Amino acid sequence: MTQSYSFAEIARLPDKRDNVAVAVQRLEAGARVNFQDRTFSLDSPILVGHRFAVNPICVGEPLLSWNMPFGLAIRDILPGEYVCNAAMMAALAYRSIDFDLPNEPNFEDLIRPYELDKASTKLSILDEIHESGATFMGYWRGDMRGVGTRNIIVILGTSSQTSAYVKLLAQKLQESKEEYLNVDAVVAVAHTEGGGTGELANNQELVLRTLAGFTVHPNIGAVLLVDYGWEPVNNQRLRNYMQAHNYALEEVLHEFMSIEEDFGASLLIGESIVKGWLGAVNGAIRTVEPLSEIRIALQCGGSDAFSGISGNPLAAWVARKIVWAGGMANVAETPELAGAEAYMLQKVSDPKSARRFLSMIERFKVRATQHGATIEANTSGGNMMRGLYNITLKSLGAATKRHPDQSLDFVIEYSEPMRQPGFYFMDSPGLDLESIAGQVASGCNLILFVTGNGSVTNFPFVPTIKIVTTSDRFQMLKNEMDVNAGKFLEGYSMDDLGREMTDLAINVASGHLTRGEKAGHSQVQIWRNWQKVSQNDLGKQSRTNEFDGQPIILARGPEIPDLKYRVMHSARGYASRQFGLILPTSLCSSQVARIAAEKLNNAGFGRDRGLSRFLALGHTEGCASSSGLTGHLFSRVMVGYACHPLVRHCLFLEHGCEVTHNDYFKHFLMSQQADPSKFGWASVQLDGGIEDVTRKIGSWFLTALINETAPQYQEVGLESLRLGIHTIDEMAEQTAEALEKITRVIVLAGGTVVIPDTSSVLATLSFLKALSPSLAHGQQFTQPGLYVMDSQSDHWLETITGLGASGVEIILAYSGRKPIQGHDLVPVMHLATESDVQENSLADYDLILNGDPASWYKQVLEKLVDVLAQRYTPKAEMLGNTGFQITRGLLGLSF
Repeated sequence: MTQSYSFAEIARLPDKRDNVAVAVQRLEAGARVNFQDRTFSLDSPILVGHRFAVNPICVGEPLLSWNMPFGLAIRDILPGEYVCNAAMMAALAYRSIDFDLPNEPNFEDLIRPYELDKASTKLSILDEIHESGATFMGYWRGDMRGVGTRNIIVILGTSSQTSAYVKLLAQKLQESKEEYLNVDAVVAVAHTEGGGTGELANNQELVLRTLAGFTVHPNIGAVLLVDYGWEPVNNQRLRNYMQAHNYALEEVLHEFMSIEEDFGASLLIGESIVKGWLGAVNGAIRTVEPLSEIRIALQCGGSDAFSGISGNPLAAWVARKIVWAGGMANVAETPELAGAEAYMLQKVSDPKSARRFLSMIERFKVRATQHGATIEANTSGGNMMRGLYNITLKSLGAATKRHPDQSLDFVIEYSEPMRQPGFYFMDSPGLDLESIAGQVASGCNLILFVTGNGSVTNFPFVPTIKIVTTSDRFQMLKNEMDVNAGKFLEGYSMDDLGREMTDLAINVASGHLTRGEKAGHSQVQIWRNWQKVSQNDLGKQSRTNEFDGQPIILARGPEIPDLKYRVMHSARGYASRQFGLILPTSLCSSQVARIAAEKLNNAGFGRDRGLSRFLALGHTEGCASSSGLTGHLFSRVMVGYACHPLVRHCLFLEHGCEVTHNDYFKHFLMSQQADPSKFGWASVQLDGGIEDVTRKIGSWFLTALINETAPQYQEVGLESLRLGIHTIDEMAEQTAEALEKITRVIVLAGGTVVIPDTSSVLATLSFLKALSPSLAHGQQFTQPGLYVMDSQSDHWLETITGLGASGVEIILAYSGRKPIQGHDLVPVMHLATESDVQENSLADYDLILNGDPASWYKQVLEKLVDVLAQRYTPKAEMLGNTGFQITRGLLGLSF
């Protein structure tokens, strides 16, 4: 029986002048819709959040939402027709939907270049500050820092090289913090930037400005800043930057610390410093403060078609209330406002701000072009699945975070401090976590985060209020979300919802914990470095493609020692040990993956089956991709780990709204001749949030372990060894000769050696100098032999992450400086000679070469076999000084 609906039951018009409507529920083909004074039938099933025509649209005419054009009809469109563009149809082809889409699109995207028109732009001096008697309870930090909404001790990694250190130190201090009830938390702030081997990073000033903003943030009671000292971004450069730019460093309890002792001793030093602060930080008290001290970050992630109808307008209502009380609000994500310039500039404080806003959007477009991409790449598969067909629709919805009554007052750079009351636009990528980091550094002390799909991410030292756009999604994720904006779609007034949410915001600012704070997980990501800065470099993009994968032939070498070790023999080949791997498909599911792995380990899963442990390889990618080549590089690395011999069972965990969702990886696995049914699949959003998805993950691994065939053990020699070698810094000729002998012995025995093309050993050994890469970054080798791998960056951790994906089971590392991070999955053995090592870091090395240099290669081979036989655990692994970081390559750019 054909169903008949009144329009109000099943759809919404963002603006009464629109010619397409948004479905608020799944609709079936043939359903009749009573709209205004007529009735029409739907020509196809229509997904929630997707659009259908309500008026006839002739070929060449614009399709309108919020009374703004987002596309042009490429044929006549009748009322009731599903409106589809090519990108949405391609994105849904990767998804499991239970009906056939229309055969072809009926509109094409429209992004009109915007020209500033003084006649249509209402200039307004900063909106009058309305007196407000409302207050909150906050921490006064001084005239320059302002008022905090939390009282937190932060351990900040100045560069990515100290990420493992700050995480471990924060973890060690949790028990000590418990007796100090007024210290809200001790948290680590680790990130991916500033850790290369070059003199400066392309984003050097941006990173320094962001770290400076973090350091003086009013939510911080004390901060320990940690570096090694040799990184492009280090403590001395940060201190100099803060002094030169008048940051109020003297107003915050702090210490700059360089790791000079061995890693374990350095942890004790850091622990002593922070413990000495606990009493002083605990002594801070909340005082009555005006609403003018609240600085709101307006943010969205996992957006859907209702973000611009319910969630963003609700956040805008609260932001207007705060700004009119003399506070500040900050909207960001530059590519997500391209196409919405007309709306953003309907009311602006001065022509200079309008021109600066437009120049930042244009600058972002130019940068995208330099990286072989367009700004449209910001629209993810999750966005399209939830009804945002293109960047214009996404931008129009995102722009509604500015209330129509609120002027755009100031335009600032990423992480630039906000100095005056008003409404700000901050330049940033559309990747929400990278954008939030800039907003926090600019001074925001409260985050209003709007989500359609149900993003669960949080920031470590600023509370995040999660606003979900629909009631169904709120019920699905009620343990993760704070506010149900979907009530507006059900008839509640925006004013009533706005008043309720303003009360909640004041309570949270005064110390009430958000859902995310109660869950206890958070992430930080600074706007990542972009390596390519010139259109002239586009020709290098071929470096992200597959290389021939052929091994290099070696004719001779030294005598092959008779070394044996015991391994497991499984379907993936020989392995010295095996793990259960939870592989997050994006940055936003990485922290949840870690939580799930920790729970499985605490429960003792798999130990009786010979599984070493469970682990999650968290990373920063998958939420946005700047080009097909960069996306392919990322996917190749991910599949390299999913199929790694050290991994017995692997489950992919999606957040739910990323570019590289589960269905994407199922298709990619099939393209690599891998069977998706051999892997587990789970979704933070679609499986009901953190608690429910964690149970699902545990159930899948339990089933996999029960049903598996027990691995067989056997003794093997060097013919089975798969070794990665990575070296930085110059080395003595004798050290290089030992590495050459190791390479020749393993390869001639029938094993495999992979060396990155940035390794310093290549410049020392004559027989390797002329070699070109034979493996792409992260490309799996398919036969034994010697390979040179394309590195894609000068970052230590990114390079060994690529090495691991190739299939090596152990990495031999040499550094003329202190040993640096190991790898989360693949053991890394640090090597040095007596002349290389400073006495205060002896404890960090696994092997100090001494005696006759002619025997060094045998010493190394024996130690490598000890690691593989599990008779010795490398220091980095034993201490927890490990990490995992996927490169974005030459073309990577955050969108």
